[in-house]
Amino acid sequence: MIKRDFEIKNAIGLHARAAALFVQTTNKFACDIFVEKNNERVNAKSIMGIMALGISKNSKITIIVNGIDEEEAMEELSNLINVKLVTL
Repeated sequence: MIKRDFEIKNAIGLHARAAALFVQTTNKFACDIFVEKNNERVNAKSIMGIMALGISKNSKITIIVNGIDEEEAMEELSNLINVKLVTL
């Protein structure tokens, strides 16, 4: 299991397009992936779950990955949050 904290830098947070890209990325992996915000945990493979967290700019989230491809999943999600989503 890998657990890592992130701060969302995207101007609009993880809403609509950014949330869809995030969920598309998580669904490429076999491992279990969860997102926590303010002690609420959701399945990161669920667009409804991600949207329900209301992740706005400067929100602090924790991503938890657990499974066979957890290292690859965390690396790709880290790149998505810290590089790709920043410019959306």
